Amino acid sequence: MLVFMALIIFVIGSAYGIARWYIASHANQPTAIGITFIPNYARSFGLDPEESLQAMIDELGVKYIRIVSYWDDIERAPGVYDFSELDWQFAKAEKSGVKVSLALGLRQPRWPECHSPLWANVGSNNQNEWYPALKKVMQKVVERYKASPVLESYQLENEYFLKVFGECKNFSRERLIDEYNFVKSLDSSHKLIISRSNNAIGLPIGQPRPDEFGVSVYKRVWDKTVTRRYVEYPFPAWFYGFLAGAGELLTGRDMIIHELQAEPWAPTNIHTATNEELAKSLDAKRLRDRFEYGKATGIKSIYLWGAEYWYYQKVKVGDASLWNVAKDEFYNTH
Repeated sequence: MLVFMALIIFVIGSAYGIARWYIASHANQPTAIGITFIPNYARSFGLDPEESLQAMIDELGVKYIRIVSYWDDIERAPGVYDFSELDWQFAKAEKSGVKVSLALGLRQPRWPECHSPLWANVGSNNQNEWYPALKKVMQKVVERYKASPVLESYQLENEYFLKVFGECKNFSRERLIDEYNFVKSLDSSHKLIISRSNNAIGLPIGQPRPDEFGVSVYKRVWDKTVTRRYVEYPFPAWFYGFLAGAGELLTGRDMIIHELQAEPWAPTNIHTATNEELAKSLDAKRLRDRFEYGKATGIKSIYLWGAEYWYYQKVKVGDASLWNVAKDEFYNTH
């Protein structure tokens, strides 16, 4: 028993030491806080997406955005491509000097995670039936936007190996490696980020080896399976500093927070839950704490998840408390 306890103390102490090393070694770097923005999600709240993004840029002072290139939005019919949604987002970013991280691939942020057109038949066990079409649309996206002065990075295949969430069928490592090499062959001058899943203990040491890794951080969620109550993940902020530090020691690559939870996770759909219920998961105090938690990890690039919800609360519900907290944080973070 004493040996077991000593081992536990050693493991935790080593992890904490790595975390402190990582935090200290990156302490002099500026913190960059951004948002993920998805036009369809803004529309789901009855918002105008162009107005919403402009408000985030003008009122919040957002300088970094992650945007998506959903396959089913771009190629609704085989060989017919529509880039209008991405075009206006890039136009706004270029006009304001906002840096863009562009999601690529089949699996991208928001349910159902894998955003494929029905005609592609991605559920087929024969990857060769649909993969060439996916690569073609990825090629067109990269070639269209790689010369944009505001493009900073790509984020490839969001949380690719996370099998417990999303309507995704294909988790082939060989495909991920091929996509990585393919994107790099099209554009080697921009960073390519690949994200791991939330709160896992393991380290992403397998191939492909991206320029940076991403990790998602969720803190307060509704557990619908066991406790049927709100659960606060117990990980201290330094745990993510450990993940970043251990990853850097093993691979030489840094880590970003590609998704820091800043919207409610309620027992029912966010669109049907009452405001009282939503506040149990996220209110202004918790949002401010979430910003501080993200910065306390020592990770210097952080994308918040839920800016569309903040704007919905401000303009549709009449509660600007979340919006005002975010405004303070964006303007005071350097």
